[in-house]
Amino acid sequence: MKGTALPSNAHLRDFNADPRMLLLSLLGAMLGCAGAVLAWMLLHLIYAATNLFYYQRLSWNFASPAHNTLGWLAVLVPVAGGVVIGVMARFGSDKIRGHGMPEAIEAILMQGARIHPRVALFKPLSAAVAIGSGGPFGAEGPIIMTAGSVGSLLGQLFHLTDAERTTLLVAGAAAGMTGVFSTPLAAVLLAVELLLFEWRPRSFIPVAIAATTAGVLRRYLLAADPLFPMPLLNQPMHPGAIVAALGLGVLGGAAALLLSRAVYASEDLFEHHLPVHWMWWPAIGGVVIGLGGLIFPRALGTGYDVIASLIGGDQTWRLILGVLVVKSLIWSFSLGSGTSGGILAPLLMIGGALGALVAPFLPALQAGAWPLVGMAAVLSGAIGCPLTSAVLSVELTHNYALMLPLLAGAVTAHAFTVLFQRRSILTERLSRRGHHLSREYSVDPLESMIVSQIMQADVVASRTESTSPDGLEGIGGGHGGQGNLSSDRVREEVDAVVACLERDEEEMPTSAMAALAASAELVAFPGETLRTLAERMATGRLSVVRVIDPASGTQLGRVTLEDILLARIRSHERENRLERVRSIRLPFIRPRDAS
Repeated sequence: MKGTALPSNAHLRDFNADPRMLLLSLLGAMLGCAGAVLAWMLLHLIYAATNLFYYQRLSWNFASPAHNTLGWLAVLVPVAGGVVIGVMARFGSDKIRGHGMPEAIEAILMQGARIHPRVALFKPLSAAVAIGSGGPFGAEGPIIMTAGSVGSLLGQLFHLTDAERTTLLVAGAAAGMTGVFSTPLAAVLLAVELLLFEWRPRSFIPVAIAATTAGVLRRYLLAADPLFPMPLLNQPMHPGAIVAALGLGVLGGAAALLLSRAVYASEDLFEHHLPVHWMWWPAIGGVVIGLGGLIFPRALGTGYDVIASLIGGDQTWRLILGVLVVKSLIWSFSLGSGTSGGILAPLLMIGGALGALVAPFLPALQAGAWPLVGMAAVLSGAIGCPLTSAVLSVELTHNYALMLPLLAGAVTAHAFTVLFQRRSILTERLSRRGHHLSREYSVDPLESMIVSQIMQADVVASRTESTSPDGLEGIGGGHGGQGNLSSDRVREEVDAVVACLERDEEEMPTSAMAALAASAELVAFPGETLRTLAERMATGRLSVVRVIDPASGTQLGRVTLEDILLARIRSHERENRLERVRSIRLPFIRPRDAS
């Protein structure tokens, strides 16, 4: 190479990206348009179903089930909707059952981000029937699954990897959520905290482009105003309000825990104690919905108007208690029955009612502030996404001055639930299907160490050009380190890599090292990461490889699987080894041993 010699790890980058990211970004923009249109269609399908079920008319305009005049006959409406949903699930696709996000996670992690076209067709139809017939659900879960299905189907039309299909699936989901709620930043955060299972430019950028595109187009399809407008904060935030938000966060976390257990208690009831085919479960859940609707009609449907009342200052004790008792009961029972509908709007409504309930005992803020903090707290505790919950509450109202109490409440609720609950309301269902899901993201310790830090250096270095078979023994060794390839092929591989690395660096593509490492699968280089080497050894089923100087072709040492595990050991010690680095020396007191 020309110029001053660079360190052996000079080729490593903070982020890995290649031009394929641009293709995914273009497809993400297309999905942004599709997500906004699908959101518009789903909302109007729900309005049409509501008008048909409760008012026996054909209309695409918004209508609330709470104002129907059917009397006792209204009990039968959710039952009829449950029968239709059961038939769709039985003969269409059983993937439409549930609120959508666990199914999206399962498709990402266990199915290579492959979703059947039937899901994209039947999920919005079943959601429209479920919510339009009075189901106490939101439209966000179904649109996440519907638009995510479109992203998956688009990805299946191209030669893409599982990871790239996942990016498109999540891009569609984020676009759909933005289309319903007009919250692009919260949609991106939900993708990062819940769906992507990584933080990489190759996935984050296409998802952000999809959400942004959907946010722009939604302004023309629906409205540019916030979904839930409220009076803006016009007073300084005092410390007492933040302390109160922490307390409300604890209450929100406890409420989220109770709601999660209620949902899965009802699911256990249907699965283990009800001798009826699952096709009829939504209809049974519809009975409870209908009876709850007679007691408190505003518990039916998406409840967006109820949320607007809670944070707009139009609160009554009947409204607060009706949401906390009736809405919670019919929502948890009907969701356990396997019907189709989202969970975000019900959680926001219940959290808003909780905040309104305790607001008289908290420091005075503007009208609707404490219900909004309660919304963020309950949502954060239930789904385990504190940043999404806080930002979603801000974007829904455009009340950015409340960010501090919102963040305090959301994080406190999250801390409460992670301490007292093993899994969230989203991941419990996956666990019951035999899948374990870890949502803790950290840098792989193998990514932060390079080969030269752990290799066993040879006492006497040998040239790879040696024609002696002994000089090449062990390179590409399989289990036990036995050589299994000819010395001629080894020499060809190494010579090819060395020749490429000796080119002018400016003429080499950005991903040259990764490509060269892939072509020279029998050797390791001192400047590559342990993660790259571990993937190569796993793919080639190697237990030992030799480390080669890329400039001279000289053998520097070797790396075994045991050596790679040393990085894991160091990571374990970093997490578990307790030590006191410094101590304070006080007069007349003899210091203890620092260890």
